[in-house]
Amino acid sequence: MKHYCTLFDTFYMSRGLVMYESLIRTGADFHLYIFAFDDSCYSILKRMSLEKATIISLKEFEDDDLLRVKPGRSKAEYCWTSTPSTIKYVIENFNVPECTYLDADLFFYQDPKILLDEMGNNSILITLHRYPPRFNRSVKSGIYCVQFITFKNNLEGLKVLNWWRDACIEWCYNRYEDGKFGDQKYLDDWTTRFKGVHVLQNLGGGLASWNVEQWPLKSGNGNEIIFHDLINKNDFSAIFYHFHHVRFFQNDLVDLGWRHPTLPVVKKLYAPYIIQLGQMDEKIKLVSGDYKLNLQPFSIINDKGIKNKLKFFYKSFFRFNVFNVKKLISEYSGSL
Repeated sequence: MKHYCTLFDTFYMSRGLVMYESLIRTGADFHLYIFAFDDSCYSILKRMSLEKATIISLKEFEDDDLLRVKPGRSKAEYCWTSTPSTIKYVIENFNVPECTYLDADLFFYQDPKILLDEMGNNSILITLHRYPPRFNRSVKSGIYCVQFITFKNNLEGLKVLNWWRDACIEWCYNRYEDGKFGDQKYLDDWTTRFKGVHVLQNLGGGLASWNVEQWPLKSGNGNEIIFHDLINKNDFSAIFYHFHHVRFFQNDLVDLGWRHPTLPVVKKLYAPYIIQLGQMDEKIKLVSGDYKLNLQPFSIINDKGIKNKLKFFYKSFFRFNVFNVKKLISEYSGSL
């Protein structure tokens, strides 16, 4: 059995649950430790009686070090600060042989065991951002992405995990400063700073909007998503995709993020994902009648992120990735 952990609040709950169900559909033998980052999230998850999950509240999880820095961190910054602590909590309280942290907005098409097996005798597994040359943000965002990161319960693994936790407690903010950014830039030198660190080589682990343009989508049928590697001239299967920055707005609008995926990727990956998020929202409503999405109006003028995107559009000649949800589903639902 493989042991995973993740964290999310009510706002991200449908994504986290869709990720959980995607793992189940792969046939993976796993257990997921979910850290509920608000009381409503904890209450709903407990009522859902998830067979392959353990739900952990903030009251159980937070220690003095985390509580000390919490007031000075934004919600996102506190989640990043807490990431190594969630892994540490699982290893120490459940005595598992290893634990892999998963971002809540991942979606699995194949059993990630193949990625963990690649570690061999190494103690830590990290994944590259794999930015394309024309969109390389490694300097400020980091060479590696914290989306899928594994630590074994041994001397090497715990040494790195404790170092990372201490670093995030000391500094973890949503800005680039002195070679640091959030919890992520700390990973940049791990392959030389520490022993036993393996960088994932399987291209199917870590597909995301920021890198998928490098690999043409060759075929997609349900969970069999095949891309082509133009450099090595071979095909590879998607193990997981990171649906980063997918945001929903009022008036049935969805923003697919900063990078614009090709229409085949929108059809075979994004449309099914968005449908499943909607279905999950309905499931959650059956458990909690008070559950509702916190949708914001879409405004180029008032939304800082959209203003930045507008600048990016003019610089890079990319159009907005904003779709009408109903139109997107009606046009691409045949991909399910």
